Amino acid sequence: MTAARLEGKVALVTGAASGIGEAVALAFADHGAIVYFADRDLAGATRAAAHAPARRGRALRVDIADEESVRAAYSTVLSENDGLDVVVANAGVQLIGEDAPVGDLELSVWRRTIDINLTGTFLTVKHAVRSMRAGGSIIVTGSPTGITGEGAGFTAYSASKAGIHGLVRTAATDYAKARIRINSVIPGFTATPLTSRILSDPEVTTQIVSRVPLGRRGTPEDVTGIMVYLASDESAYATGSMFLVDGGMTSL
Repeated sequence: MTAARLEGKVALVTGAASGIGEAVALAFADHGAIVYFADRDLAGATRAAAHAPARRGRALRVDIADEESVRAAYSTVLSENDGLDVVVANAGVQLIGEDAPVGDLELSVWRRTIDINLTGTFLTVKHAVRSMRAGGSIIVTGSPTGITGEGAGFTAYSASKAGIHGLVRTAATDYAKARIRINSVIPGFTATPLTSRILSDPEVTTQIVSRVPLGRRGTPEDVTGIMVYLASDESAYATGSMFLVDGGMTSL
């Protein structure tokens, strides 16, 4: 156990069945929060939540692209607790092998990516601000592809992440007076199930890592520290910001 920096807080993390979402949800539980491991894959969320200490993990099925599913998830949280303090909008897809330069991109791939990554994040944040206590924190997982040319060839994914960053800035301004903070965390090239197809190609992996000044790919645990900070009251003056945890990739 680590110091309980989130003791008494209730958190919901989307995409928590694996990867960054799972690591963040477990870190929150380690720091004393009750955490809802929210994912479309309920079996995976249940498995992940079982690793939370002191029975602080709860599995919750949610499809972030479906507003009724999102609404129902928040209703469940509020029915079981007297409030909600932290939401991490982390769930997303990257359709590797289907995403493409704009002239070659199928509309169906564009729509699926935008529906999940951008609209799904919008719905997660929309119902979060309606459900949270004053002093709450919303954290959105961004990407270097939304702010640099790192996502060349991944038009839909890069556009969805750029939209997320715009959403964070606008929502942070709109809800500052309500004392709800909204920030984004931007991991770099991270080894997760989302990037497994890229990681299976050693040549492509080497090329990407060569653009990371720290000289390695990231791990989900690399972002848990900043996520815990933003979820805690220590970050009470931080809102509308991007927190880069990318090994220096965006500094080039």
